[in-house]
Amino acid sequence: MLTHLLYVSSRNANCTDAELDNILASCQKNNPISGTTGLLLYSDMKFVQYVEGEYSKLLPLYDKIKHDNRHSNVNLISIGMIEKRLFPNWHMGLKKASLKEIDYVSEMGKEDKAALENVFEGKTEQGKKVQKLLETLMR
Repeated sequence: MLTHLLYVSSRNANCTDAELDNILASCQKNNPISGTTGLLLYSDMKFVQYVEGEYSKLLPLYDKIKHDNRHSNVNLISIGMIEKRLFPNWHMGLKKASLKEIDYVSEMGKEDKAALENVFEGKTEQGKKVQKLLETLMR
């Protein structure tokens, strides 16, 4: 069953830009094998990752992610079935994000900006709304 998983975490000081390159390289190597796609948004302080794939593959992946020492305070925001992938061709996209840039580039309304701020703060939002926001960010 096709599923999405969204979490937010705190970026640890040991997670340098070179480490981000390592994360991306690892995802691009391993995710095609498991059929996993998605997006990793990052700032100097936070990660927001949206992963999609088969449920049976996502749960072990999330367990591995939770124990990665490059971040802490991993907080599951949303998990659930999806009809189709948002990022079917991205074994993992990587994008630096700041709320100011997002507001400027995407011209989000106040309600959408508040929802995204809640995600970065680790507060639970409706899965469909978060998916739509992520889709908007990548346009």
